[in-house]
Amino acid sequence: MRKIEKIRNTLETKITVTVNIDGTGNSKINTGIGFFDHMLEQIARHGLIDLEIAATGDLIVDAHHTVEDVGITLGQAIGDLLAEKGGLRRYGHAYVPLDEAMSRVVVDISGRPGLTYDVNYTRALIGTFDCDLIYEFFQGFVNHANITLHIDNLRGRNAHHQAETVFKAFGRALRIALEFDERAGTSIASTKGTL
Repeated sequence: MRKIEKIRNTLETKITVTVNIDGTGNSKINTGIGFFDHMLEQIARHGLIDLEIAATGDLIVDAHHTVEDVGITLGQAIGDLLAEKGGLRRYGHAYVPLDEAMSRVVVDISGRPGLTYDVNYTRALIGTFDCDLIYEFFQGFVNHANITLHIDNLRGRNAHHQAETVFKAFGRALRIALEFDERAGTSIASTKGTL
C-alpha cells in the first residue's frame, strides 16, 4: 500500500495529513472550515484515496493560511509517495458535472510543478468561504507534489456547484494518473526514461 503521514507545524498552522492512495475513499477531515472539509472529502471519495486531515490554524485572521498549508502538506505527502513513478499511468483527466456546472481537470505526474487555473466563480464567497482560497490550495499542492495540473470550469451559475465539480474532477483525474498500467510494467511513461 502506498501510504504516508506528513506533519507540518508553523506559527500559523498545525497540520497532520495521512494519505493512502490505494484506498477506498474513506475520509476523516477536520480543518475548522466546513466548506473546505466538504471539498477535501470529494477528493477522497472520487479519487478512492483514504484521507485523514487534522488542521488547526489562525482562523481568527482568516482561512488563508490553513487552506494553503493543507494544500502544501497534502502535496508533500503525494510527492513523497510518488518518488518511484515506474509503471504509473502518469496522465489523468476527468469531466464532472453537477447540475448546471461542469469542470475539467487534467493531471500530469510530471515531476514539474505547474498550475493552470481558469475558474470564474459567480460570487466571491460560498457561505463565508473565500473562493480565492481554492486557487491557493491547488497552488500549494502542485508546488509540493511536483505535478502539472490544469483546472477549467467550463460552465456554472452556482459557485458551490462550480467548486464541487473542480474538486470531484481533481479526485477522479488524480486517481487515473496514480494507477498502475499493467502493460507498462515498471517502465516510466516518458521517452526520457525519467520524470
